[in-house]
Amino acid sequence: MTRPSIVVMAGSSRRDSFARRLAHACLEPLSQIGADVQLIELGDYPMPLYNGDLERDSGLPDAAVALQQRLYSSDGVLVVNPEYNGSITPLLKNTLDWCSRPNPKDEPRSGGAVFAGRAAAVLATSPGPMGGMRVLFHVRDILGYLGMHVIPQQLGVGNAGSAFADDGRLANERQQGMLDAALGALVHAAGRLAPESR
Repeated sequence: MTRPSIVVMAGSSRRDSFARRLAHACLEPLSQIGADVQLIELGDYPMPLYNGDLERDSGLPDAAVALQQRLYSSDGVLVVNPEYNGSITPLLKNTLDWCSRPNPKDEPRSGGAVFAGRAAAVLATSPGPMGGMRVLFHVRDILGYLGMHVIPQQLGVGNAGSAFADDGRLANERQQGMLDAALGALVHAAGRLAPESR
């Protein structure tokens, strides 16, 4: 069976964000369990705040089109989220909004087609004890609305300032086990859902 392609992205572009640390901690385990992994830094795809008039007058930003193409070629997406006021970050929401829009120049590889039918998993981090649990439900709802199959396994890593060991893994073995289980479920779902033609 072909190795499923998994895109990993953090909802924060801040250099030292806990979400980015957790995203990086997922790369090697995903590869070891059979995925081709692509790390996407959302800061490398700058887009203006979504505006329907801007879209009508100028079309999709080049960064949105480039990211759509990478998402279209994937079989699954792992989204690692910080929690901003109990919800999704503006960066991630804006990225999803632009990438969900159709691009007449690149049909069918745009709009809802870049998300629909693919597997998805959500993780969260927080400096507080709750681990960003509230944002997980918000992101799950959005990805589900976009037609993604969001696996039930998820993880919120609280007290993230002390959650990582020197080797980049989670210091708490129980949490690391939960993370490994979520990553395994994502790769399995992505492989099962991937069409032969993708």
